[in-house]
Amino acid sequence: MMTTADLKRGLVIQIDNAPCIVLNVTSQSPSARGGSTLVKTKYRNLLTSQVLEKTFKGGDRVDEADFERRKGQFLYSDGDEGVFMDLSSYEQYHLGEDLFEPVKGYLLDGTEVTLGVYDEQVISLEAPSVVELVVSETAPAIKNATATAQTKEAILETGIAIQVPGYLESGQKIKVDTREGRFISRA
Repeated sequence: MMTTADLKRGLVIQIDNAPCIVLNVTSQSPSARGGSTLVKTKYRNLLTSQVLEKTFKGGDRVDEADFERRKGQFLYSDGDEGVFMDLSSYEQYHLGEDLFEPVKGYLLDGTEVTLGVYDEQVISLEAPSVVELVVSETAPAIKNATATAQTKEAILETGIAIQVPGYLESGQKIKVDTREGRFISRA
């Protein structure tokens, strides 16, 4: 049993018979005496991907969704689908373009991921926050390039293109932030 006091970012709760991940929580205390505290939540419905807001009264009951995060592994790409394996049950899941497309460019065969399972269906997929990939194609290193100077486009081994510092060359391994698609450092 949970109340609004237990709400925090990243928690998966049940709203209108759907699992929803809490994105933001703010409390608002009324200035008048006797008024109850309001808890505003911003959440994403994991079935429809809609981002919505809902306001609860302080102390209201909130239902936790029957949602489980499981360790998984990316096996291979099959056209527009990705094939993943649950590392505890060894069950394989074919995930469609809607879940696979946003993370496709960061996954090499064998990469560990987090599978969000609701009602025995995988409804969310999280790539590791940082991955190491090899630059497969980029313009030649710019002479006298400093770390903060200009950037250039690089194609990584998975086929995605990101901006990298001018001093990088093809064949180098780099670290990439998967949430923002941004270069972090050399690996």
